[in-house]
Amino acid sequence: MAEIKFSTGQGNNMNIDGKKASRMGGVIVGLIVLLIVVFNCFTIVEEGHRGVRLRFGAIVSDNLSPGLNFKIPFIEEIRAVDIRNQVFPWAGDAYTKDTQTVNDLRLKVTYQYDTAMLSHLIRNVGIDNVEARFLFPNVQKIAKDEIGRVDAEMLVQTRSTVQDLIQDELTRVLAPHGILVTEFAIENIAFNPAFEAAIESKVIAAQDVQRMRHRTDERRVEAEQIEITARAQAEKIRTEAEAEAEAIKLIQAQLVESPAYIDYLKIIQWNGTLPQVIGDGVNPFVVLGSENYNAPQSRPAQAQQTQVAQGE
Repeated sequence: MAEIKFSTGQGNNMNIDGKKASRMGGVIVGLIVLLIVVFNCFTIVEEGHRGVRLRFGAIVSDNLSPGLNFKIPFIEEIRAVDIRNQVFPWAGDAYTKDTQTVNDLRLKVTYQYDTAMLSHLIRNVGIDNVEARFLFPNVQKIAKDEIGRVDAEMLVQTRSTVQDLIQDELTRVLAPHGILVTEFAIENIAFNPAFEAAIESKVIAAQDVQRMRHRTDERRVEAEQIEITARAQAEKIRTEAEAEAEAIKLIQAQLVESPAYIDYLKIIQWNGTLPQVIGDGVNPFVVLGSENYNAPQSRPAQAQQTQVAQGE
């Protein structure tokens, strides 16, 4: 007897829906994987950094510019190295040439990496090890050596010179390793309080001596100016006297040649007022009422006065 089977069709639909769901899941997983791969194809190098490409850990190039850079996903890696100025501080003690202790010596080194030697630094040192391997030991040694070559007092007075010497030596030592020193500063120097007080007193005394020398120089210059002025005045008086004497000689010579010249001088110097007494005999003529003598008079009055004078 034949067996009859009944089917409602729901099972087939469930199988179809399962297949569709599986396919959708596969598509989603594929998209996720694709996105991961795509995102791993690019690396952003920020401004102020230089990109170094490594393939299976080996350096391929070290000159990738800031911006979006392509890489082979899961095979290559791009590492960004900060090429801007870095600051390395150092603090410690040191001794001067005269065995004075420099307490709380604080130094600051500003440096940057030589971009042409990034591969050398990464291969042989490691960027993270630069300060520990090069900066710390060299800064400590060179600073102590240079400070130990000068007396404590000179260290205070020539601080900038010692600072320049340390920077020059650091530059010479670190440049071959790809580390460029751009600035160096001695931020703090401290000695024993008693020694600092002695230095301060000596500096003040030296300043007083310098001030006194300056005042002496000022007084000397003032005295020289007074002497110069006196000489100039004496020269002026001598010149004027010589000129006056020469003028007198000329006048005397003129009087010898022309005796009437003195009458001419009297005329041009007369102020228009007659003398109170006229004549040099025993009977001089005395003018009365001389205050009105200069008043204008008519011609008959003048003639009458003349006749009276003649009658006498």
